[in-house]
Amino acid sequence: MAPERSADTGAAHAVPTRTIVLAILGVAALVIAGFLAGRLTTPAEVVPNDTSAEAGFARDMQLHHQQAVEMSMIVRDETDDPDIRLLAYDIALAQQQQAGQMFSWLTVWGLPQAASEPSMTWMVRPGRSGTGHDHGAGEAAHVPGEPMPGLATDEQMAELSAATGVEAENLYLTLMIAHHKGGIDMAEAILDRSTNRVVTNLARGMIAAQQSEIDYMQELLAQRQ
Repeated sequence: MAPERSADTGAAHAVPTRTIVLAILGVAALVIAGFLAGRLTTPAEVVPNDTSAEAGFARDMQLHHQQAVEMSMIVRDETDDPDIRLLAYDIALAQQQQAGQMFSWLTVWGLPQAASEPSMTWMVRPGRSGTGHDHGAGEAAHVPGEPMPGLATDEQMAELSAATGVEAENLYLTLMIAHHKGGIDMAEAILDRSTNRVVTNLARGMIAAQQSEIDYMQELLAQRQ
C-alpha cells in the first residue's frame, strides 16, 4: 500500500516548480530558527567536535539530501504524471527541511559547515558494534572521499535532465530508490555511533520515512514495466 501523501493529487499537480522552491527555502529558514530557539529551553548535551560522527553525518547528509531535492525538481519539470509530481514534491520538501535541521546543528555546535577531513570518514570509524559500516551483505566498506552511498553520478544526473515523460519517471524512481537506500545506510551508521538524542531521533525518522517511500516507489516502478 502506498504511504499517505501530504496533499491531494490534483492540487500538487498544479503547483509550479518556482513556488515549491520558495516553499522549500521558507521551510528551511523556519526549521533553523525553531531549532535555535528550542536549544535555549532544552538540557545541554555534550557538544560534538569537528571530527565527530555527528558532525560528519550532518555535513554529508546535507549534501546527500541536496541531490535528492535536485532530482525531484528535475523530474517535476519533465513529467505530467500526478503521482510522480506529488512524490517529488514531498521528497523535496522533507529532505530540504531535514537539511536545514542539520545545518542548524552545526551552527549551534559552533562548527564549520565545511569538513576538515574527507567525506564519510566518520562512517568507517568503528561504532558501538565494533566495526566500520558496510553497505550491506557482500559489499565492501565505504572508502573516505569516495561518492556517498546511493549518490547518483554526474552522468546519471545528466541523463535524468535529458529524459522526458515515462523515461524520466522510470529513471527518477530507479535513482531515488538507490538514493534512499544509501540514505538509510548512512542513518543506520550514525545510530551505531551516536547517543545524541536530536541526531538519533532524526536518523530514525529518516529510516522509517525513506523505507516507506522506497516501497511506494517500487510499486510505481512496477506499474511502468
